[in-house]
This record gives sequence, structure tokens and C-alpha cells, in this order.
Amino acid sequence: MTPSALLPSPVALIVGASSGIGEALARRLAREGYRVAVLGRRAENLQAICASLNAETGRQCAFPYSHDVTHYDSVPPAFQTVLRDLGRLDVVVYASGVQPAVEVNEYNFEKDRAPIETNVLGALAWLDQAALYFERQGSGHIVGISSVAGERGRVGYPAYQASKAAFSSFLESLRNRLTRHGVHVLTVKPGMVETEMLRNIKRRMWVISPDQAAADIYRAIKSRKQVIFTPARWALVMLVIRNIPSFIFRRMAF
Repeated sequence: MTPSALLPSPVALIVGASSGIGEALARRLAREGYRVAVLGRRAENLQAICASLNAETGRQCAFPYSHDVTHYDSVPPAFQTVLRDLGRLDVVVYASGVQPAVEVNEYNFEKDRAPIETNVLGALAWLDQAALYFERQGSGHIVGISSVAGERGRVGYPAYQASKAAFSSFLESLRNRLTRHGVHVLTVKPGMVETEMLRNIKRRMWVISPDQAAADIYRAIKSRKQVIFTPARWALVMLVIRNIPSFIFRRMAF
């Protein structure tokens, strides 16, 4: 037996793993030797994902946990349950996100509240737990799936864009706090990914698969990058977007 075979398998906790980027990243990490706790609202999806990964890898590597991220009071005990079951954590990913369909002339508080509750408050509830645990441990990776939508306030989906801007800012603050404690914080800003949320988008460009996004994220975790765009060319587009003067930007129909 080689020395590497004696090392414990790293453990990842993925919140929002029942579909999309979260599911793809869970699959990627399991194939790379991780044990993976997959959390989400759709219990049947989670069971199927875990059964598939356990069969594919030939080991018990994936573990399902049914959870609604808007049940904030349940987050601390849920975090402790995963930690007790798997013994440790090395990576915590927050991939949950919602984007209700909103017309350009629609102002609907119920729709606007949903992305704030899931994309922001749920993220704070889970990543505060991760930050406290990793700071005490002196190591670990926090990964947040934000979006290019948070780069600037465009005409469509104001609340969704605001939620992603808030999430990116929160992740930057965590990074500035935790770097000195040996903890890596990665902000992921995908463009258009072939997920359920893309059904609400009429204009599409550079659509990638969740698997491609997961591959980019895995490489970024390994290299301890701070911020990535996926695909990478969105970084140049967003540089341009951020620097368009406001009097021009507000007249643009996107």
C-alpha cells in the first residue's frame, strides 16, 4: 500500500446539488476521490445522484441530505449532522440559486424576495457555518457560485442581479477575513450555463454545460484562485460592461 492510499479521502459539502452546476461539481469531486455530501430540496434527485456515483466509483462516496436553504434555523444542526456523519470537511460549496421569470415592466415583491432568500440569506446561513469551522481548523475551501449578472444592474431581473452582487461582495469579505487563517475562498462567476434557470433567458450566448463549469471550478480549487469567470472570456466582457458610462448603459436593452 502506498503512503497516499493511507490518507483520508477529502470531503466536500455541496449545497444545491440536486441539479445544474452543483450536481456536476458533486460528480466531478466524487470521481476525483472525494466523499461528497449532496444537499438539496429534491430528495429523489439526490438519492439518484448518490446511487449513480456510488455505483460508478465502486465505493460509498456520495451521501444525500434533504434540505431547504430558506429554513435558516435548520442550517446549524444540518451542518453538524454532515460533519458528524462524514467526520470532517475540506470543501464547502454554495450552489443554490433561483431566478424567477420577471417581465421588464413587472415589479413583484414576492418574485423579488425569492432570490434574496435563497441566493443571499441561504448563502450567509451556510457559509457562516463553514467559515467558523474552517477558521478553527486552519484550512479549507469555500466556493460560492455567483454570476456575471452581479457585475452591474441591467434592465432585466433586478432582484436576481442584486442577489448575486451581494453574494460576490460577501465572498470577498470572507476571503479577506479568512486568508490569514489559511482558508481559501473562491468566487465563481458563470455566464450562461445549460441549467433550469436558463429557460427564463431569451437572449443566449456562449452557453456551456454544467460539466464544463464544474471542470473550471475544480481547477480553480486546486490552484486556489480567488475569482473565476466560466467560460473565461466573460472576464473581458465584464471588464467592458463595468466601464460603460452610466448615461449610455441605462439606454441599453439587456
